[in-house]
Amino acid sequence: MRQGHGWVQAWRGGVYLLGALLSGGITVLALPLLCAPRLARLWADWHGERAGHLLGTPPAPPATRGRTARALLWLPVNAVTGLALGLPALLCAGNIVVGLLATSLWWAFGTADGPKLFMDIPVHGWATALTLGPLQIILLTTLAYLSFPPVARAHARICLAVLSHTNEEQLAERVAVLTRTRADVLDAHGAELRRIERDLHDGTQARLVAIALRLAVARQAFADNPRDEQLVAGLLRDAHEGTEEAMSELREVVRTVYPPILADRGLDGALTAVTTRCGIPIQLDLGEIERVPAAVEAVVYFTVAEALTNVTKHSRATAAGVRLCRTADRLSVVITDNGTGGADDRRGTGIAGIRRRVLALDGTVDVVSPAGGPTAITVELPCGW
Repeated sequence: MRQGHGWVQAWRGGVYLLGALLSGGITVLALPLLCAPRLARLWADWHGERAGHLLGTPPAPPATRGRTARALLWLPVNAVTGLALGLPALLCAGNIVVGLLATSLWWAFGTADGPKLFMDIPVHGWATALTLGPLQIILLTTLAYLSFPPVARAHARICLAVLSHTNEEQLAERVAVLTRTRADVLDAHGAELRRIERDLHDGTQARLVAIALRLAVARQAFADNPRDEQLVAGLLRDAHEGTEEAMSELREVVRTVYPPILADRGLDGALTAVTTRCGIPIQLDLGEIERVPAAVEAVVYFTVAEALTNVTKHSRATAAGVRLCRTADRLSVVITDNGTGGADDRRGTGIAGIRRRVLALDGTVDVVSPAGGPTAITVELPCGW
């Protein structure tokens, strides 16, 4: 198992280094074109993703501050490191192939200009081919096995070191994002308070006023004519029905503030209820998430509820899935469906609201929804408060 894993790493490292060599050559040849800021950023972002994938630590979305400067700096670094580290890898891999061909096909070249193997010794017979050929293949294969992975990782680290923003830039970017999201949350909070006030004023308060009037009329009717039981009973029945309707409306208002089901059944029970009410089959996978802050529970609940509402209304999906897992102090929520895709914040599909809630808690939202589907929404939230 360990040996197989090493060969996989050697193969990946070799492919990465050959790609670095090709990339370095392209950078040299197309340097004037790549100096355009937009192309430089795209070229640098691609290298950052490639390096992060090799190291198993995909970089965060690139910050806007200093991004162009880092991309332009990466161009000469890429040219130098790509050529310097990729060319030896090409020579090593090429001479392994030469060893294989020369060992088996030396006779096809003739004795006058036969191929040359280890230590530049020409091959004119099977004895030389079967001795030097395997020796060259074994030595170079061992060299590739031992050197390709660390050299590739070194190039990837150089790439990320140049392209990654500094601690100061990270802090400034994070503060900017938090400031923006906090402002959005305050605006949304103000709008939510106005909605609650409007719902209470136009709905619950109006019904309570009507109930009070009916009770007043019933009391007056009873005072004027105590024997008219039918009139008083009708007024009391109307008041009772109005009370039930007012309570129902009040519960709806309270549910939009903090779902009572979270307090009653916890996050597991609340998500089970949400997925059960959905009109399509939902596969719910709840890992060991333990106890998380109430604010995080509310965001997770509203995120899943909104996402599944989008699935039901817009995606034409026949199946969906919700998966929760916790790693250290991060809670991950993944909502998937097999629908038509095309989810976009700008199209009013509810993702903007999800993103606003999540960013307010310093979380992240990643939406992958190509046209034709499938769709995957990944939310990560800090929960180690």
